[in-house]
Amino acid sequence: MRSAASPLEQLRQSDLADGQVGLLWLGQSGFALRMGGATVLVDPFLSPHPDRRFPPLLQPADAQAVDVVACTHEHWDHLDPDSLPALCAASPRSRVVVPAPIVEMVTRLGIAPERVLGMQPDRSVSVAGITIHAIPACHGVHPADAYTFGQELSHGLYRYLGYVFEGGGTSVYHAGDTIRYEDLAPRLRELKVDLCLVPINGRDRDREARGIVGNLGSVDAAELAIEAGADVVVPMHYDMFAANLGYPDQLVAALQRLDSSVTVVVPARGRPFAYTRPRERS
Repeated sequence: MRSAASPLEQLRQSDLADGQVGLLWLGQSGFALRMGGATVLVDPFLSPHPDRRFPPLLQPADAQAVDVVACTHEHWDHLDPDSLPALCAASPRSRVVVPAPIVEMVTRLGIAPERVLGMQPDRSVSVAGITIHAIPACHGVHPADAYTFGQELSHGLYRYLGYVFEGGGTSVYHAGDTIRYEDLAPRLRELKVDLCLVPINGRDRDREARGIVGNLGSVDAAELAIEAGADVVVPMHYDMFAANLGYPDQLVAALQRLDSSVTVVVPARGRPFAYTRPRERS
């Protein structure tokens, strides 16, 4: 990676060959991807918050030349209503990708409707030279309505999504918030996902009693990566809030117990890195 003024600019300027994708972890579920000539932000949570364990690594106004901002669902640490308008202003050609039932939440923030793409499973869109596939996520707005796909809240539409991003000869799955369900791994295997970005904070009664809708835990994340046929798994959603932590070493241990060849990459926040797809996966 070339040196640059900011980690995002460093990522954007990275010299990637076919079969490579550049990634930058912003903390929590926030990632920047560079693939197929496009720069994508996924679930960027960039606003100050009293419960954050560390400050935002990126100022929204500095997020220039971003092509896509993708948000997986409406929780504020995934769709950040305070920073999203500034992100869109900094990158006026960017498109915002969200589940179809929450498009209006985005346009109410002052973002022009023609910039917003409402997604649903079994459909794909091509934006800025990459293809985006919507994958159902099993989650909830509150523990009382979890764990579902949110269809009962959304006139039959899927309210919570993950995304598979294809471009530059690689395929990256960002799970958003989800637990495992029966056909999740087959969907990912069909799309020949190389790299899985998955939450590992888990779920339990104590968190749910505090209003926290849970996620994959380390064992579930390990099993999903194996069943999906992924090459690499990257943990996320474990670091931001003291009341909702997870532990990457448990993901490593789970894959070791399962005698898996899946590689775990635990990135440092704010340091871009590159994934290279092995030739044998081509």
